[in-house]
This record gives sequence, C-alpha cells and structure tokens, in this order.
Amino acid sequence: MSEIRKYIDDGVVETSTRNSAVKPYVLSHGTLECADMAATRRFYEDFLGLECVQHGTTSMAFRCGLKFHVVCIQAGDKSRPCHLHNHWGLDVTSEAEVNDAYRAALDQKDKYGIKEMMSPEHRHGVYSFYLEDRDSNWWEIQYYPDFQHDDMFEFGDRFTADGKPVTGGAE
Repeated sequence: MSEIRKYIDDGVVETSTRNSAVKPYVLSHGTLECADMAATRRFYEDFLGLECVQHGTTSMAFRCGLKFHVVCIQAGDKSRPCHLHNHWGLDVTSEAEVNDAYRAALDQKDKYGIKEMMSPEHRHGVYSFYLEDRDSNWWEIQYYPDFQHDDMFEFGDRFTADGKPVTGGAE
C-alpha cells in the first residue's frame, strides 16, 4: 500500500456552494519556472522523488501522491526567483526522514545546484526544513503526524481577514 493511502482513502472533498462567479469542480494545477529543463527534471525525479512527464518543448508536469500536478515552464535566463513563502511542500512519514532528506541535500547540493538550506526544526505545527533549488524555487520537506490538509480545513477559520482571532471556533 502506498503511504498516501494510509492518510487518505478518498481524495475528493465536496466544495462549498458559495455564490462565486467561477464554479470550479477541482483545483487542477499550478505553475513554476525553471532555467534548464533537463537539470530540473533530474533534481525533481532523482532527489525530490517526483513523477515527471515532458509534454511540450519547454514544459513538463510533475506530481506526487494526488491527482494534482504542477507545470514547470522553462524560462531560461528570464526565470524569476521565488520567495521562501512561495514554496512547495513535500510530506514524508517521520522526523527521521526529514533529517535523512536534509543530510542528502547537504551531501548532494553541488550535484543538484541547491542554493540554500535551512536546518530542520519544529515550526508551524510540523517538523521540516526548506531548500532553494537551482531555479530559486523553494521546497519544504516536512513531517506532520497526520494528513495536514484534512486538519487544516477541519479546524476552519482561526482568524479574520484583518488578523483578529475568531471567537467560539475550534481550539
């Protein structure tokens, strides 16, 4: 059994029936940029463990675990750096796996062009570390003892849009 099936047995959630202008049935994909498709693909597959398919001359898609994909666009020297807060998260099954991935990143940073890494620590309810790849995209390798997506939405709103705590909500 794959690890994802231990955490979720149904990847479908019913969306709310808000009165929105767009009526989407799924969030299907996202995009990011890279400078060198071949080098980026090697890093994604061989280091991050992502499944990649190149579906265009300057684009490929990657995924991991769920039916959601990210399209990587080769922008060459026009590729723009991302900020740490604009990162992609990969979940592993233990704190030990976070530590192993961190050690692997240290050992293989030159091979894959990893620019920067932050040491593993407990932050925002997970144990994780961040790394900046050769294309200035940030990745968080994290361990959360359950399935964070479910918990995040089950907890509901904790703050209002202006940053004030929601009263009477989940503790």
